[in-house]
Amino acid sequence: MRLRSLTALLATTLVLSACSKSAEPQAPAAAATSAPTDATADTGALAATAPTAAAPAEAASAATVATEFNPDNVPEAAVALPPFPFFQPPSGLASELAVKDRNVAFDREHMIAGDKVIALEGKVYRDLFALSNPDQREYSALEFHRNYADAVAALGGVEASRTQYTDAVNAAFGGREAVDAHYHGTCAGIDCENHTYLIRKDGVQYWIQVSTGAIPLHGEVVVLERKAMESKLGYLDAHALKKSLDAEGHVALYVNFDTDRATLRPDALPALDEVAKMLEMDPIVRLSVEGHTDATGTPDHNRELSKQRAEAVVSFLRAKGIAESRLSAAGYGSDQPLVKETDEASRAKNRRVELVKKSARAP
Repeated sequence: MRLRSLTALLATTLVLSACSKSAEPQAPAAAATSAPTDATADTGALAATAPTAAAPAEAASAATVATEFNPDNVPEAAVALPPFPFFQPPSGLASELAVKDRNVAFDREHMIAGDKVIALEGKVYRDLFALSNPDQREYSALEFHRNYADAVAALGGVEASRTQYTDAVNAAFGGREAVDAHYHGTCAGIDCENHTYLIRKDGVQYWIQVSTGAIPLHGEVVVLERKAMESKLGYLDAHALKKSLDAEGHVALYVNFDTDRATLRPDALPALDEVAKMLEMDPIVRLSVEGHTDATGTPDHNRELSKQRAEAVVSFLRAKGIAESRLSAAGYGSDQPLVKETDEASRAKNRRVELVKKSARAP
């Protein structure tokens, strides 16, 4: 296998940047790092604006929190980032995925931060490479990982993961099936190697997961720009809410919360304003506000999260002047799904807050 020199690579890149008339950073390939043995060896290209990291692996390790990983403790990148998703394919590798399968406008990804699996949502890029294909340049798992680790460090990022997807780590999240529901890598198990990285820039978090494994050997990369979903759905106004409650005794609200939290997102507030107006229109009606989650995560965690989200809705309505005596909160987690969960669309349908007219149906 040919080895490539990071020193030669950075020098070449800086020379090229001096000749370029474009101010926009170039998307970096994951740069190979090894002892220089062939000055003419084929190399990838880091971003022209990326600084030389004196010791990328050591820098990433020093900035990684040793216990609970807190993204807010990661310094923001000092360099200009190339366009999302930042990285060109490693030199000599061709993607195994069609273009339409690499980019997703909004989805959830499971990655490791610190010593546990977390759920992240936002814009996603995924790519998959065959590392032992004799018809193209071959990579070991170590070289593939080292390329991305150094490229992330050059862009000001750090490693966020402190463990692998062991049985214990997966069990703490609800089991392997729960992890796999939103995991995109070679495998979320001890037979594969996974590393998670974080880059922060201008208040935005960019999460990168790099994994290797499978037979034959493959490498997979996921880049996620963390952000809230921009809702494409309308919501029922006060009159429509009242009509549904009178007819059915309950109505489902699809309002957005921060991932795995009970914090209402700004785009949820207009829908809840209509609920407050409906309650003002009908001063007699009393509601049970009931939270529901999908089946991702443990049952106990989901019940507690769904209750906290219902309580957040009740707090919002009370702040709008609705009497406390007219409202109650309950959380059922994933115990009362509307549909069988087979994909993200079905899981999204089960994630809801229901308004139930008191005495309209048995609890």
